[in-house]
Amino acid sequence: MTITKVAIVGAGVMGEGMINSLLKSGFISKAILIKDKRPQRVQELEESYGVKSGNISEADAVFLAVKPQDFETCIEDLKVELRDGALLVSLLAGVKISRIESSVGSRARVIRVMPNTPMLLGEGMSVITKGRSASEADLAWVSKMLSDSGKTLVIDEELMDAVTAVSGSGPAYFYGFVEAMIKAAIKLGLREQDAKLLVHQTLIGAAKMVQDSGKDAATLRGEVTSPNGTTAAALSSFESSGWEEIVYKAMKAAMDRSRELSN
Repeated sequence: MTITKVAIVGAGVMGEGMINSLLKSGFISKAILIKDKRPQRVQELEESYGVKSGNISEADAVFLAVKPQDFETCIEDLKVELRDGALLVSLLAGVKISRIESSVGSRARVIRVMPNTPMLLGEGMSVITKGRSASEADLAWVSKMLSDSGKTLVIDEELMDAVTAVSGSGPAYFYGFVEAMIKAAIKLGLREQDAKLLVHQTLIGAAKMVQDSGKDAATLRGEVTSPNGTTAAALSSFESSGWEEIVYKAMKAAMDRSRELSN
């Protein structure tokens, strides 16, 4: 089935991310419909991207980008408008494909995606799995479209809760660490604007090293760490606080919450 018109239900950050992805993949703005309960937000996106609101029954593919807690309400409205045979792509954390399929029946082919917000800048990580009625061609279309906004990975759905804890929620962990480093730098006597510059560029540079150097993180860490030096002192402090266990507990909490949402 050729997909020429797409609808996005939910106009939050991820909904906007999908608009960006679709435009980057070659869709024209007039071929993208948006739907949201906030008229002002719809108008904002219409003015920013040239997309339009409309009845989603016109769409060959529908991206579901509402909050997981709003799924039940949203799906009831969606069933009224959803075109028979449409491709339904869910971006909802914790909502299993089986739950979506039982709600829409045989009316749609379902694919589930766990994206993250860096797709807005073309550096997203989108993890994809398909439902029973979705085809390999459907999977390939979604993968190709999302690859224009970052990296993609296809996995079994049973791993989606773990993926949510890693790449779905992951950007917030790094943002939190950046905030903590900036606050610490200010306490050490640096001006706020200087602290931000130092921390931001250090994060960007370290990320580029991880991505482009061909070395793993442990090797890169070792190259910065001289015995009994300043970096070793900082890392020793982290280790004495049990930072690996702290990270594991945090990510497990995210995974457990994803499982709770699925139930």
